[in-house]
Amino acid sequence: MKKNKTMIIAFTAPAVLMFIIVFLYPICRTLAMSFFKIEGVTDDVSKWSFVGISNFIRLFQTKLFLTSMWNMFRIWLVGGILVMCLALLFAVIITSGIRFKSFFRAVIYMPNIVSAVALATMWLQYVYSPKFGLLKSVFATLHLDGLAKIQYLDTTNKFWALLFAYCFGMVGYHMLIFASGIERIGAEYYEAATLDGANKVRQFYYITLPLLKGVIKTNITMWSVSSVAFFVWSQLFSTVTADTATITPMVYMYLQIFGAGNSVTERNAGLGAAIGVLLSICVVIIFWVCNLALKDDDIEF
Repeated sequence: MKKNKTMIIAFTAPAVLMFIIVFLYPICRTLAMSFFKIEGVTDDVSKWSFVGISNFIRLFQTKLFLTSMWNMFRIWLVGGILVMCLALLFAVIITSGIRFKSFFRAVIYMPNIVSAVALATMWLQYVYSPKFGLLKSVFATLHLDGLAKIQYLDTTNKFWALLFAYCFGMVGYHMLIFASGIERIGAEYYEAATLDGANKVRQFYYITLPLLKGVIKTNITMWSVSSVAFFVWSQLFSTVTADTATITPMVYMYLQIFGAGNSVTERNAGLGAAIGVLLSICVVIIFWVCNLALKDDDIEF
């Protein structure tokens, strides 16, 4: 028994040590930093200046941060509804027995294997371009001059242009998660429902959706994490200093920690840590609400 304990400790110690160093320590340090004013993220603890909850109060009194939170909320809610609905629709179609299923699955998922930088550049240069963009050309060909003249990259329209482009690239990822869940549902359920006279819509509502509750929770959680970590697309659709049309909390955190841009004139890693804590709380709350709203303990395959 003693030898077994020694072996268990020997094999688990590297994993536990790595977990503490890579995961647990950064979390604890970030949480502690959120209560201090710190100029540099690597500054020694002796240089930290305790400010209590002043960082959190300051954030909620800063208009730019509130704007970034509002942008993140719109990305999560509006983009989430659009992406989840399209992803579920495509997943149902692909798993319905259509021909060339693998081809369509690959085509829909393809934007996810392209670099975010390359994908955003494509939208900026070849789709939204006011001179030779795809949208301008298509609308001009259809003689829809009003739509052809829209400046999609103006401050008024830039956020929605960004959101649509981002959603285009995310549908395939969530579609695969939905498709994997649908393929786990036994065919006998649908056969029995067909014999009972249920059409495809009723089968989807009474069989597919209830048995996908766990998958839906997973997709919502993954979408929430990606929305909270929204950074690259915001930077690419904005100037180097990030304008308020597309700014998100992650961008604002970056500006605070590194003092970049004209909108932030000081470096305060403690304020950046406070932003990270708030974003983590947002994800935990969403996960908790999903667990309460989507209970699937009584459902079996």
